[in-house]
Amino acid sequence: MELAENNELRILGAIIGDIVGSRFEFKNLKSKNFKLFLPELSFTDDSVMTIAIFQALLCSRNDYSDLSEQAIKSMQSFGRKYPNRGYGSMFRRWIRSEKPQPYNSFGNGAAMRVSGCGYSANSIEQAKLLSKAVTEVTHNHPEGIKGAEAVAVAIFLARCGKTLTEIQDYINQNYYPISYTLDEIRDTYDFDVTCQGSVPQAFQAFFESTSFEDAVRNAISIGGDSDTIGAITGSVASACYGLPKCIINTTIEYLDKDLLKIILDFENKYDKKTNETEPLL
Repeated sequence: MELAENNELRILGAIIGDIVGSRFEFKNLKSKNFKLFLPELSFTDDSVMTIAIFQALLCSRNDYSDLSEQAIKSMQSFGRKYPNRGYGSMFRRWIRSEKPQPYNSFGNGAAMRVSGCGYSANSIEQAKLLSKAVTEVTHNHPEGIKGAEAVAVAIFLARCGKTLTEIQDYINQNYYPISYTLDEIRDTYDFDVTCQGSVPQAFQAFFESTSFEDAVRNAISIGGDSDTIGAITGSVASACYGLPKCIINTTIEYLDKDLLKIILDFENKYDKKTNETEPLL
């Protein structure tokens, strides 16, 4: 399937990073030299939950007052429809629960699924509120909420036309003061599924990038939880750089019609460049 020219689909960034990183999650590469796509690749829980949050935002009231409720409904529904996609043990139990409750998690699952909040927000403050609403239903630990918020805010700032350097300064000043380069951590960085142990690294992969593809390659090259780091980096990088059409058309071949319909519905409603010039205080 090939999309029309006017479909930018920047919202695919997290899904691309997830698919590309999926084969390296338990077999880290520590290099930027690899083939981006292979026929046998597939999306993981990162993509499923990203699209579930798209659906929750689409189904929510105009004031988003029921967004947490919609997020629970959507994530449980999608988790049951797409099982065996790499969900963590606690989240698997949450998906099946009749009365799902947050479980004080600070896992990086909070940050990999939140990109839709950055695209649907009309201000930094709304990006924070929306990300919290979809995050605290599972990841109600402060570090989980912080990781998700940082990603949503970075995406919103990119939509406002802020440069990579401006986004980097904002994240460093307000969320993660990153004092290392990828070259300095590449040899020793290990598998870490916490927000505090993977979200800053994902941001640094974006901060050192020159394009969307370069950002994803940076993310994979440090190892660790590669699909999720790829998803986080990809979500921010695509909002900043946009996506090459060839990467878009390759990615959608990995998705079924139901998932693609939600992506297109979300794109049509939300993926617009904002005219706001959000001040960076």
